[in-house]
Amino acid sequence: MTMTAEEQTSEGQHTIPMEGEDITPKKDGGVLKLVKREGTGTELPMTGDKVFVHYVGTLLDGTLFDSSRDRGERFSFELGKGQVIKAWDIGIATMKVGEVCQLICKPELAYGSAGSPPKIPPNATLVFEVELFEFRGEDVTDEEDGGIIRRIITKGSGYTKPNEGAAVEVTVEGTCEGRVFDERELKFEIGDGEGLGLPTGVEKAIMAMEQGEEALFTIKPKYGFGNAGNAKYNIPGGATLQYKIKLAAFEKAKESWEMNATEKLEQSVIVKEKGTQYFKEGKYKQASVQYKRIVSWLEHESSLSEEDEKKAKTLQLAAHLNLAMCFLKLQEPNQALENCDKALELDASNEKALFRRGEALCGMKEFDKARDDFQQVVQLYPANKAAKSQVVLCQKYIKQQHEKDKRIYANMFQKFAERDSKKEAEKMKGDTKENGNDNMEVENREKEVESEAKA
Repeated sequence: MTMTAEEQTSEGQHTIPMEGEDITPKKDGGVLKLVKREGTGTELPMTGDKVFVHYVGTLLDGTLFDSSRDRGERFSFELGKGQVIKAWDIGIATMKVGEVCQLICKPELAYGSAGSPPKIPPNATLVFEVELFEFRGEDVTDEEDGGIIRRIITKGSGYTKPNEGAAVEVTVEGTCEGRVFDERELKFEIGDGEGLGLPTGVEKAIMAMEQGEEALFTIKPKYGFGNAGNAKYNIPGGATLQYKIKLAAFEKAKESWEMNATEKLEQSVIVKEKGTQYFKEGKYKQASVQYKRIVSWLEHESSLSEEDEKKAKTLQLAAHLNLAMCFLKLQEPNQALENCDKALELDASNEKALFRRGEALCGMKEFDKARDDFQQVVQLYPANKAAKSQVVLCQKYIKQQHEKDKRIYANMFQKFAERDSKKEAEKMKGDTKENGNDNMEVENREKEVESEAKA
């Protein structure tokens, strides 16, 4: 539907022509669009995309109320998230990169009966000239490192999203360089995806979705199959993946605050067994997810009876010890060290905690501290032969490090000595030259005096 009639002000003066295509879903004239310059390509922005535009906003009588061009700075926002007036979410979703268009926006899709004082009066129809420069998908990673980018195909409903342990029903289609390598309907709990051949990025993507949402995710290697790739799916190392995911339904796992103390203890026993099974299968990341849940549930629980307090302490200790082991296997010594320290807060002389902390410190090349931990294990648990071996090994590494340091410092001091000698030689050379110049000046002056005397 195209409208070309003109509206008039109350004084009878002509206003900006009400012309353009009706682009509102209901076709009720809420937003009229007139293309002034065609854009390029065929792709349009999707819900959640970050769009970058310039705009000039006027009232129907031509009065300017806002302009990004006057400020000299492009305006950006996330499309379809309610960050701008509804007319913009509708209109800019129809634009291509490079396009310039006019949007005439009725009050009900702009600022309504309230207006936006002092520049926009109540019940004002607004006119915007908009230029779209670029749009890009939404980054859904916690670190905002661009590792998982979402383009929403169909917006979901509701305000809640799946959490760790949530039961989800999804349809996934994974592609790599245009080839579909995985296409399935799945039901599983968040945290179990790796066992189903899903990369970590897929679970992180699902946790950003609303029920009923369908979206396309671009997943970088860090959140995909990494540098190792995936032989089963014939994915090379370092490959970027695309996953089209539809979240059909989900049931959130109970958060810590939703469970009473008894429930937390019961659930902790269940997930501990689940984590142990993953560990036995060599699925250390999945195991760590389960052990972390125990810590989150019990770490700050204060409403336990004396008997339950002992059970909770035992479960927390086991969780931290197992997390330390998982992180050692994953070659993440800093995380292992952190969990060993937590375990030792619960049991200061725990054999496994001290030994694993020593291993973590070795991984961080802090051999002096590692030796101290292994020696403490030997003192407390003389039968621990592995700790005795580690003490000897640490001594060896410490000696090697000292020898290396001696060579480094010897070379460094030699270089300093050579540099200082060079500077001294240059200084002496400069002094000699300066003295030579001074002597020449004296000789010249003496000759001048002799000449003057003869004259």
